[in-house]
Amino acid sequence: MELKLKLYNLKLRHVFRISRGEESIAPIIIVELHHDGIVGYGEAAPSMRYDENENTVINFLKKINVSKFDSPFEVDLILNYVNNIDSGNSSAKCGIDLAIHDWIGKKLKIPISNYFGFDRSILVTSSFTIGIDSEEMLVQKINEAEEYPLLKIKLGTADDKKLIKTIRKITDKPFCVDANEAWQDKNYALEQIKFLEDQNIIFVEQPMPENQIDDTKWLREKVNLPLIADENVKTLIDIPKIANAFDGINIKLMKCTGIREAMRMIHTSQALNLKIMMGCMIESSVAISAGAQLLPMLNYADLDGNVLITNDPFSGIKNEHGNLTISDFPGLGVEPNEKYFATTYL
Repeated sequence: MELKLKLYNLKLRHVFRISRGEESIAPIIIVELHHDGIVGYGEAAPSMRYDENENTVINFLKKINVSKFDSPFEVDLILNYVNNIDSGNSSAKCGIDLAIHDWIGKKLKIPISNYFGFDRSILVTSSFTIGIDSEEMLVQKINEAEEYPLLKIKLGTADDKKLIKTIRKITDKPFCVDANEAWQDKNYALEQIKFLEDQNIIFVEQPMPENQIDDTKWLREKVNLPLIADENVKTLIDIPKIANAFDGINIKLMKCTGIREAMRMIHTSQALNLKIMMGCMIESSVAISAGAQLLPMLNYADLDGNVLITNDPFSGIKNEHGNLTISDFPGLGVEPNEKYFATTYL
């Protein structure tokens, strides 16, 4: 087996702002796993929130020697070896995990959703994310997202209520709200959510900072909207710690290290009666298609990273009016887009 790496800069249609910052370019690393004449594709989309960037990903991946293993079917052996190289580096580890699963599906000539035995007729509509912006740009973005029946609105500024009122002048669509840890005072968070309760909101994601779990538990007892954990939940080990403070969790492949860990998180969440959402970073169709393989196990989906960009280096999952269709192609169901794929290996 051999690993090959390629670096891409994904270009966003609009500057993407959340409470922590903004970006117009999102670097990703495409991981190729070559073995037995088959190429498995994976992706690492690093986030500074989790102490990663393109350089940390590349440096970590170059430490990995997959030639010591006989076959990608040795999934647990390979991923345990990768995980023990160093702590953190979750998106880099995810890149390996996705490439392995893509290879396995291609080798068996089945989609990964079939490999896990899912009912592929059970699907969830994906939300379309609107980043923080001026009122003028917010109106433009809402109008551009007309085809999507479900929106996700990023909040976390002093103008949150004003932005919601602006949106409600334009559309009565249901939407989700994500504060990205911005509401640091529990009484302020309570005020904000009480305002949202009659605004046709589905849930509020990560209203308070990760380290304020007691405040979040207090908040949950006083509001009528479900609270979904994002930054509070990275991997399986985090779920029992937050089960009494949230109503559900947002699993992201890039923060949990990939499909293998995501499956463990799903089963644990089901046992704890927590709702399950699959989210994403700014990603290409490789990672979005990987997340979509788990759609039959989800309550909510926010898998729109690939429709927020203009130069997707792959084709895969179809997003039509927010309805996601899992490809019948084997593995993750992705193919290189030759228009953007021409780049050299690192």
